Amino acid sequence: MLLGAMFLAALATPVCAQVATTAGARADSPYLSQEDAAARSARVSNVAYTLDFQLTGEPTFSSTSRIDFDLKDKSAPLTVDLDKATITALTVNGKKVTPVYNQSFITIAASDLKVGRNTVSVGFTREHSTNGEGLHRYVDKTDGRVYLYSHFEPAAAHQMFASFDQPDLKATYTLTATAPKDWEVISSTRETGIQDQGATRRWTFPATPKLSPYNFSLHAGPYKKWEDNSGKYPMRLFARQSLASQVSPADWFRYTKQGLTYFDEYFGIPYPFKKYDQILVPQFIYGAMENAGAVTFTENRFTSPSAMTASDRQNLASTILHEMAHQWFGDLVTMRWWNGLWLNESFASYMATLGSATSGEFANPWLAQYRSKQGAYRTDESITTHPIEVPVPSTANAFDNIDAITYNKGASTLHQLRQMIGAETFRRGVHNYLTEFSYRNATLDDFIGALSKASGQDLQPWAKEWLYQPGVDKLSAEFACSQGKISRFTLQQSAANAANPTLRSQLVQVGLFNLVDDKLTLSSKQAVTYTGASTDVPQLVGQACPDLVYPNLDDWGFVKVVLDAKSFATARTHLSSIEDPLLRSMMWQSLSDGLIDRRLSLEEFILTTLANAPKETDYTLLRQALGNIGTGKGYLRTFAAGTAIDRRLSANMESVVWAGLLADRGNRDRARSWLDTYIDIASSDAAIARLGDILNGKVDAGGVEIDQDIRWSIIEQLNHINVPGSEALIAQETARDKSESGQLAALGATVLRPDAATKATWLAKIQSLDNSEPFSRLRVAMGNLYPGGQNALAEASAAQRLATLADIDKKADRVFMRTYAGTMIPSNCTPASVDRLAQAIAANPDLSAGTRRSLLLRHENDVRCVAIRAAFDQSQKK
Repeated sequence: MLLGAMFLAALATPVCAQVATTAGARADSPYLSQEDAAARSARVSNVAYTLDFQLTGEPTFSSTSRIDFDLKDKSAPLTVDLDKATITALTVNGKKVTPVYNQSFITIAASDLKVGRNTVSVGFTREHSTNGEGLHRYVDKTDGRVYLYSHFEPAAAHQMFASFDQPDLKATYTLTATAPKDWEVISSTRETGIQDQGATRRWTFPATPKLSPYNFSLHAGPYKKWEDNSGKYPMRLFARQSLASQVSPADWFRYTKQGLTYFDEYFGIPYPFKKYDQILVPQFIYGAMENAGAVTFTENRFTSPSAMTASDRQNLASTILHEMAHQWFGDLVTMRWWNGLWLNESFASYMATLGSATSGEFANPWLAQYRSKQGAYRTDESITTHPIEVPVPSTANAFDNIDAITYNKGASTLHQLRQMIGAETFRRGVHNYLTEFSYRNATLDDFIGALSKASGQDLQPWAKEWLYQPGVDKLSAEFACSQGKISRFTLQQSAANAANPTLRSQLVQVGLFNLVDDKLTLSSKQAVTYTGASTDVPQLVGQACPDLVYPNLDDWGFVKVVLDAKSFATARTHLSSIEDPLLRSMMWQSLSDGLIDRRLSLEEFILTTLANAPKETDYTLLRQALGNIGTGKGYLRTFAAGTAIDRRLSANMESVVWAGLLADRGNRDRARSWLDTYIDIASSDAAIARLGDILNGKVDAGGVEIDQDIRWSIIEQLNHINVPGSEALIAQETARDKSESGQLAALGATVLRPDAATKATWLAKIQSLDNSEPFSRLRVAMGNLYPGGQNALAEASAAQRLATLADIDKKADRVFMRTYAGTMIPSNCTPASVDRLAQAIAANPDLSAGTRRSLLLRHENDVRCVAIRAAFDQSQKK
């Protein structure tokens, strides 16, 4: 979603670094401001691109971009975006022009332009990118084949072709590309001709419908291709040749065909791009991207040497549906500026859930939505929260607020809105919106206006309350009983963070549960619209006094539920007796919240989880419970490693998890989840020995096939805790597995080792910013350099990492910094670490927005960890 130039000796045109300095001139920056974008779109219209590419597989490509457009006036120069290229020719309206170019955009003098139709043609060469943006180049280490793919969101199209790189200047794209003879070339339309030229072929593509630049794409290479024409629209799937055996085309085509049928009917508008291609690509920096008619997916998330688990299939279906929804909501109708990106993503996430709910294959799609909201709750109650709709001053800020609030809170508000106005009214409003703005740009007001008109309600007050105010609220039930009946019942609402005090109105269901034969059974439910700090619910007075109250039954609302004391105690002791999987997931989440909010000690949290996890019958909830075990082990590693309680609780965890694995023999999905957890928590001598025996084939792990992914997981864990002989295993396994994923796994295992010299070497590589290592490797190194349980090694470089943060933030691009700030800011769960982070916050007020947010969040999380640690220490003194 989220270089150097090679010069041609005889053809290179000198580059002028300055730009026009007249009043109102565009700032000399690699980023485009909203103000400058608006000024350009006010003058430019009716854009058409004619693009020609020479693709050889070498590090550099050459291209010609011709832009035809209408210009309203000649009052000022005009800029054309092009990133880090060597311009070989520039003509404006047939006249050769010396480029005025600052490596970010070309400035066309007003005197060379005319009112009406203009043509600008730019010939250039440029290095392929290696950071996942622009036209990315990858060399497969297993067979030497070269693969290319494009990624432009946000505002990276000008890394591949000269353009007006802003979403509200939609255009048509006519493409030709010359590529090696054994390559496929894929774009937004299907090719109309392939001309054999000996060692190469020339591909010709017809003009696309009108698209924003970030929705266009070009992918090329010797991809393996699968085709399916059984549906209404032709479908193709592409992947690297060396990964073809790890792809399940039947699953891809099944979910794609179902999705196209569903969305055609739901939106009431035929799929707009005629064919549906999906491409699995390497080194992708996001999960997937909705390029019109040619969707890209990160291959490491959707390929595996083993058959997909139930969770894998649901993830695949959900991601396919998410990107497919974008073909209408995002590609057909596109936001005017990047502040509308949240609506694109929220809507696609919500539609993926709706689509999954109708497929019949997945039992609990709404459970998946509930689970995805937990990150949004945590983010929304933190110091780094923000409104769903926020200003985006420039393309540098486009991804500053793309997070759990954007995706998950946004989707939750849409769910709430649909509940409020009715499912069919919501669908009709969406249809009308898409029909009115097809092949155009729209705003949030346009969307809310369409729903308001469909519902006959003014929804602007709702939008103001939910979309323009940050923060999540807490909701709890307060009740009293007399003679076994409820005598008083209120819903209490409070702000989760005092800095964001807005209290909202919302429709929820209140569920009352009673123990019947030692099982929690729903005795009553009541829809309630609560508002303000306290809302009486007289409808529940006289009902049987409940053993547990859940004030957001079926997850209608976006609110953090805080169980009352009686309900919390009941949840702890009777969690496994709850029949409804969604409610049971909510109780599992209440345990996690109880730990973080310190209503539950770490030991109680671990023991409660271990008592209930083996009884969990739902596969998704088993994974949630096992995640709690991993959380507990993580805290033990952080502040109790090697202590008596660590050894006792860890041995208990290992025993329960291994027993669960053996009990689920024959159930591949469940057994695999138990095994993954066992590998992650193994620390005792017995568990370490067992991992070695599993790796060597001496121990059967509950019938689970020990595939390459599991082998690397074991090796990583053995190196993490520095088991004797584990370092040699890395080299042995690398010789066995020469794939890209194997190379990255070997790197991860290497930097995980508690070896100071290795960590210093990789820290220097990461901070050098010299492009000596591809970003895919740097990202793995950053994610594994300072794992939990290696506090002393992390502490050795902590001061240096904070001291250099501002300088690196200033020099590195935003793609790099999103990973760097998220992994390399030090926090050690000690008061000294908290103080050090506070000092860094005060000393670095001018960090980029994304990096500063990461610093603030790291400090906040460190404060929370210290509080949990203090509660743990206090509990051990009793």
